[in-house]
Amino acid sequence: MAGDWEREEPESSDSLKTFGAFVQGLREHAGYTREEFGPLVQFSKHTIESIELGRRMPDKDFVERAEPVLGGTGALRRAFGHLTRQPGLAAWFKKWAKLEQTAVSLGNYECRLVPGLLQSEGYARAAFGNRIPPLSDAQLEAQVGARMERQQLLRERPNSSFSFVIDEHILRRRLGGHEVTRGLLDHILAYAQLRNVSVQIMPTDSECHAGLDGPLALLETPDGRRLAYSEGQESGRLIADPKEAAVLHQRYATLRSQAFSPLGSVGLLERIRGAL
Repeated sequence: MAGDWEREEPESSDSLKTFGAFVQGLREHAGYTREEFGPLVQFSKHTIESIELGRRMPDKDFVERAEPVLGGTGALRRAFGHLTRQPGLAAWFKKWAKLEQTAVSLGNYECRLVPGLLQSEGYARAAFGNRIPPLSDAQLEAQVGARMERQQLLRERPNSSFSFVIDEHILRRRLGGHEVTRGLLDHILAYAQLRNVSVQIMPTDSECHAGLDGPLALLETPDGRRLAYSEGQESGRLIADPKEAAVLHQRYATLRSQAFSPLGSVGLLERIRGAL
């Protein structure tokens, strides 16, 4: 629950940087380039680089795959146990972000702004640039970097399904200006072409709307548990109670039935893009 999490923005983690340098040292000692190491642990070169530079929190799958490749001494597992904080992610969101790494399905409804997993870099910069109180340059870069890193999930987990329902007015807001909005729409349309990604738009003129209580995120774990996450002003809440989570999953299913179909939503996105 939210009460178990610190309610503050995390700073960059020295332990992440140290762990990354440790991974890089072991990799180089083993004689692998990042390009060679990636297929051995089933992660992209980009992700390997981000972990080694301390920009990304590695998940357990990475550690378990890398351990035998890098000597099998158990040192990597022990070092992983000392990691703290994921730079650029709010502390209350960190637990949910970790669950995302292994989920078999994720769903997201948004009525405020485009979901983070679908944001273009320009849109993310515009969103964080509107933060009050203002972020420093370093804080903004950390936030944007973490948001872009999360998006690797959509391509690195092709067997997981990702579903998004977005209110139409968000896409017409033009946050950041016309050029940023064009880039955002192109970005969303590219992700919408992936077989494991579904994007649906809730029309502004809809007379029925099951999401009036606000945004929500849902996931299913490999062992079949259904969880939910709700975020508000400077806070977030992981919902693990089966009955409460079931209600939110039901609401999301209704939202999907009320929104445009994925094909119809792509058509609307293209029309909005063409009008800019």
